[in-house]
Amino acid sequence: MLTTLVFSNAGTLQPRKIVIADLGCSTGPNALALVSIAVNAIHDHCLQFQQPSPEVSVLLNDLPENDFNTVVKSLVTLRQSNDPVVVTGITPGSFYERLFTSESVHLVCSSNSLHWLSKAPEDLKRNLIPAYDIDEHSRREKLPIVLEAYAKQYRKDFTLFLELRAKELASGGRMIISLLGRRSDIITTKFPFLPEIVAQILCVMVSEGVIDKEKFDSFYGLMHEPSLEELREIIQEERSFSIREMREHDPRTDINKTLSTPGIFVGFLRSLFEPVIVQHFGYVMDEFVRTVERRYILEGSLQEERAKCPYAMLVISSQRHDYQVPKGTSHLMIVKLMLSLRSNVCPFDYVNYTL
Repeated sequence: MLTTLVFSNAGTLQPRKIVIADLGCSTGPNALALVSIAVNAIHDHCLQFQQPSPEVSVLLNDLPENDFNTVVKSLVTLRQSNDPVVVTGITPGSFYERLFTSESVHLVCSSNSLHWLSKAPEDLKRNLIPAYDIDEHSRREKLPIVLEAYAKQYRKDFTLFLELRAKELASGGRMIISLLGRRSDIITTKFPFLPEIVAQILCVMVSEGVIDKEKFDSFYGLMHEPSLEELREIIQEERSFSIREMREHDPRTDINKTLSTPGIFVGFLRSLFEPVIVQHFGYVMDEFVRTVERRYILEGSLQEERAKCPYAMLVISSQRHDYQVPKGTSHLMIVKLMLSLRSNVCPFDYVNYTL
């Protein structure tokens, strides 16, 4: 469930203030998971090395539709429980646009968010090509076009994300992101695993008259499962960041925990896709859940689904490219940041990242 980052800064460059931004913070009990651990780690480090604690500014971001009420209350508690002052703030908006002032952030984190696209692929919408055609023959025929369109849109979005964060990060600023992706041993000629499951469920709902076929044909799940190599290529082509570490975690190693029951798997799908489904079809989630339960409880096919699970959790640690550590500077400051996945039903093992 947690990923560990070992984040090193030059000891002689001890900062007086640190700004931490969490992009896609969501809501609920996990909303402050990343920044809370970062703040505590900074203070623990300063106590250990008898250094003055810097002032810490914590900035949380998510889409305006996110429920920030509980987040605000949690931020007040975080601020009151830390000394020196922890300044907190919320920046609503898409992380595919500018969020912060230039060179103002020292650490950017994002967990379980960057597999989402900013919008549906234009090539598919313009040519009225469904992302997942109900007709199997037509779906197979158009699959290469669909996959190429999603990959093209993702490359455009992720490139923009890197450009924007490079402007906002201070010199030497770090960024660590985790997202759902595709295992490196999975061929790219198949429809993405999780979006396909959702599309298959929606197809059943079309056949039962719950949702309209034309409405289904215009549904684009806005999710892309990139590979680690795909991410590497985009980062290197964009050239704003140097990659410090890249890791891929295969969830099959603890699949019995993550998808142990149909109920947990239903909750997992719902936590990921409910916003986009409701936005497009209206509130049909009760029918969606019942259809998923029929598929996995009555038909008993969850074991097979778990065995072929092709997705992975990808984690990338990077640094703004223009920064050079001065010669003779020792790496004394160590901040341990544990990236908590937003979904409570997908625990992953610890992975160490030494920068």
